[in-house]
Amino acid sequence: MIKMTIIFNKAFTPYFMIFLIMLGPVVSAAQGKVNYRKVAQSDSAVGIASFYSNKFIGKKTASGEVFSQDKLTCAHNSLPMGTILKVTNLNNEKSVVVRVNDRLHYRNSRLVDLSRAAAKTLDFKGSGLIKVRVEVLKRG
Repeated sequence: MIKMTIIFNKAFTPYFMIFLIMLGPVVSAAQGKVNYRKVAQSDSAVGIASFYSNKFIGKKTASGEVFSQDKLTCAHNSLPMGTILKVTNLNNEKSVVVRVNDRLHYRNSRLVDLSRAAAKTLDFKGSGLIKVRVEVLKRG
């Protein structure tokens, strides 16, 4: 067996730090939670969706509009406000088009949080969490 020793010198350390920074989202994913703010933007992603609690009805969203469970809207942590998304329930292939108008809590590991109207269209069952595919139709 060959032992390898890495000698840390002033020239090598910055490259190692860049490597660790790039590895961050992968390590988080291996632990079961993905911080979507640190994942590169793409036109589609697969993750977990939830729907808003009724306690947010009538309160302002991050975009400044008043939240309503009857609108086809969602919260997403990294896409610009006003982005139009197609959200597909991977259990039954039902889909809905929603607009990003809010942000999730920074510790929330879900991909999107949907209004009740959007969740009803996707036919949420049981716990209120489903696996979805999110596709960007138009950036805000």
